[in-house]
Amino acid sequence: MKKAVLKEIGVYLTIFFILSLGMHYKEWFSHPIEHLSTLPKSQFGVLHPFLFSFGAYLFILIVRLFIKVIKKAISKGSK
Repeated sequence: MKKAVLKEIGVYLTIFFILSLGMHYKEWFSHPIEHLSTLPKSQFGVLHPFLFSFGAYLFILIVRLFIKVIKKAISKGSK
């Protein structure tokens, strides 16, 4: 795999980890196995952790691309 793809996978997994712990901090530290076993009964569905993380990833990606475009425009303007 290319380095850029691995970097983006790392960004996604970091977002996934932070959101999972941030949203369900008490459950992960008090009863993690039970928490995982109730995932299929979630009101948002089994895949909701991945979908919510992907939504956050897309938002962060858009912000990163916007900043990159602005930086490129500023560097072109200063030449």
